[in-house]
Amino acid sequence: MSARTPLLAVASALIALGCGDRAPSANGREVVLLGGQNRADEHPVIVNRELPFRYPGAMYERRVQGNVTLRLYIDTTGRALPESTRVEESSGFPALDSSAVRGSQELQFVPAKLAGAPIGVSVLFPVYFRHPEAEPLPGDTILRAPAADSIRSNP
Repeated sequence: MSARTPLLAVASALIALGCGDRAPSANGREVVLLGGQNRADEHPVIVNRELPFRYPGAMYERRVQGNVTLRLYIDTTGRALPESTRVEESSGFPALDSSAVRGSQELQFVPAKLAGAPIGVSVLFPVYFRHPEAEPLPGDTILRAPAADSIRSNP
């Protein structure tokens, strides 16, 4: 591994605003609307070209993987407010959880809108730490190419 901390292998922008309705966002990521006081007509859309999550170096070296679910408050300017960010569901690894919280401070969104006006919303934002050389975790749906030694030609 280089001296530079690797970027998170996979991060998701599944956004949850309240209780069960699903809709695609403009950037192709799924938005899950949860029931709440402000039901958005337009959902927040992440605008970061690269997700800002960094895999902690020691965890990467050990190929430790995990999922962190953050609760974010996205204000009317599309900023995720750091003081409102918390770990909703821990990965079980404090280093991964802390890295997800730190990275969330750099997230930027097109804000949610109600009747054309920007509104602040709370969202659930999962962050998936995956090492490219580690085995998939239970529930992962990543298809891997078969290993070269497992490919056999038919005689």
